[in-house]
Amino acid sequence: MGQGELAALTSPPKFTDIESERAYLKERLVASLRIFAKLGFDHHVAGHLTVRDPEHHDSFWVNPFGLSFAIMTVSDLILVSHDGKVIGGGKPGRRVVNAAGFAIHSAIHRARPDVNAICHSHSVYGKAWSTLVEPLPITTQDACSFYNDCALLKDFGGVVITTGEGNAVAGALGQKKAVVLANHGILTVGTTIDSAVAWFILLEEQCHVALLAKAAGTPVPIDEPQAIFTHKETGSERSGFFMASPYFQNIEREREEYIK
Repeated sequence: MGQGELAALTSPPKFTDIESERAYLKERLVASLRIFAKLGFDHHVAGHLTVRDPEHHDSFWVNPFGLSFAIMTVSDLILVSHDGKVIGGGKPGRRVVNAAGFAIHSAIHRARPDVNAICHSHSVYGKAWSTLVEPLPITTQDACSFYNDCALLKDFGGVVITTGEGNAVAGALGQKKAVVLANHGILTVGTTIDSAVAWFILLEEQCHVALLAKAAGTPVPIDEPQAIFTHKETGSERSGFFMASPYFQNIEREREEYIK
């Protein structure tokens, strides 16, 4: 494989105009929501995935409150401003913002200009691990992707509907790509929605592994030098983008349904 081919597989496409880039990002966001549905990460009306608008950087595209991830289409997505107003997209009767989603995502998008996408949902194993209020243990090769890169918010402040709680999540996340929210669940970020999705899937799996290992005995952590080395190989944004590609390949079979 040539360097050009490898670069194409590990990087998002480049665009010469905003409208084409926006259309691509919205399609990718809908595909991400459908991937979450396929994996069982959607949980009643909870959960929100966002992508920063490529032109209006203080606004983001998000799934409307209460609409099933499994049937999401591009025309369902809503554009939300920095102050929580719907300023674009959506369908009549469905242009409703999830207040908790806005509080969390707006705080992170504001604090982290490098972050273009955020994933949060009440997935089972992430939620279960969060009740232990412990850092993710680095005990497997896959977990090394989160070495010194997964934060822990130790205090549960109830349903996140205020700016203060959103800021607490953003503060705990810091410059990392993931955070375990005590008694709540997990959240991941990325420079692309692809990498944010990859990190969420991987973190959910590692929460599952950690629970199984802890129930079975005393897990052995990976030594720091090996963890650092493996993180460099598997924890980059390029790695995350590439790791997500099989999930997007599978869901793109439904593309004719969700680009409407």
